[in-house]
Amino acid sequence: MKFLAPALLVVCCSFPAFAGFAELVKSGDVHDARSESDAALQYYLPAEKINPNNGALLVKISRQYALRMNDLPNKADKIASGKTALAYAERAVVATPRDCDSHLALAICLGKLTPYIGAKEKIEASRRIKTAADRAVALDSRNDYAWHLLGRWHQSLANIGGTTRMLAGAIYGGLPAASNDEAVMCFKKSISLNPKRLIHFIELGRTYAMMGRKAEAKDYLEQGLSMPEKEKDDAETKQRGRESLKELS
Repeated sequence: MKFLAPALLVVCCSFPAFAGFAELVKSGDVHDARSESDAALQYYLPAEKINPNNGALLVKISRQYALRMNDLPNKADKIASGKTALAYAERAVVATPRDCDSHLALAICLGKLTPYIGAKEKIEASRRIKTAADRAVALDSRNDYAWHLLGRWHQSLANIGGTTRMLAGAIYGGLPAASNDEAVMCFKKSISLNPKRLIHFIELGRTYAMMGRKAEAKDYLEQGLSMPEKEKDDAETKQRGRESLKELS
């Protein structure tokens, strides 16, 4: 079942039927650029009714439901929105299996849901994230965020707790190999492709901190924190960076 605020549902249902697909998507894109997820959905959802198998649109809708998780007041609402985002991402992969953004959307949604699920589900999500990130990189090796997600996977798995690792061994016979060195390589690749995204710098800094390389960690964390916030989750990313920097003091 789709998770949608009642007020938003009313707007979507009352949207003029004569509005064309391209017009609706263009209007939604304006709000997406402003990080106004609910407003973007007011246009994207009616567009979906016109063309329900458009992979690019399904990715856009998935993105809005994933991003709005940050603004929702409680865990249940966050999970509901995250699951809706994941369902759209899965549909996008089916609709456009050779599109990098579809696989990126899938990996992002799984990552957003990970903090709210149990240990067994986390392990399965991790395996799916790795598969999706690898596929995204293979489809477009110039996509900076594809490399970033692969870096986040290595960062997370390299520093996973012993209990979770033992559980993975019992269920699946272990997890794919991961290392902080691979995470560093991926984040540096992301920076080389797009040096304007602060999340690349902060996650590289956090990885160095996990490796005990304090000077490099501080350098990249401070670079990321000094950059302007351009994306909706940049504030949350900077908070992680500040916490890591504080731990280095």
